[in-house]
Amino acid sequence: MTKHATGTFEVQMKAQSQDEQAGGATLARMSLDKQFSGDLDGTGKGEMLSARTPTQGSAGYVAIERVTATLHGRAGSFALQHSGTMTRGEPQLSITVVPDSGSGQLAGLSGALAIRIADGKHFYDFAYTLPEGT
Repeated sequence: MTKHATGTFEVQMKAQSQDEQAGGATLARMSLDKQFSGDLDGTGKGEMLSARTPTQGSAGYVAIERVTATLHGRAGSFALQHSGTMTRGEPQLSITVVPDSGSGQLAGLSGALAIRIADGKHFYDFAYTLPEGT
């Protein structure tokens, strides 16, 4: 049965490198540090690669993030895989649990995380499943 975890998170991104091309896409690498609150309570650390185009509002990114947290009271860690594109301001985002990345009481975790940003605050809705008996 699919369960839902909701809450907020804060994120700090630090530029690691940037490669600008005249007339082409600008490539960048950043580190991510997150603090999750709510049903998912803990930290996330990851790396992000992005490409920003000369066209306003068009870009793409991929990221891998390790989350160490409690999820509805169950402690463990898992990895999230991010894939995002923005086409002239229209976003598409997919954030999924890397298969078999769960550890501790989160072993066997699967699911997808949705992000919403409103009034400068970040919110998450995590639809997930855990094996029966865990």
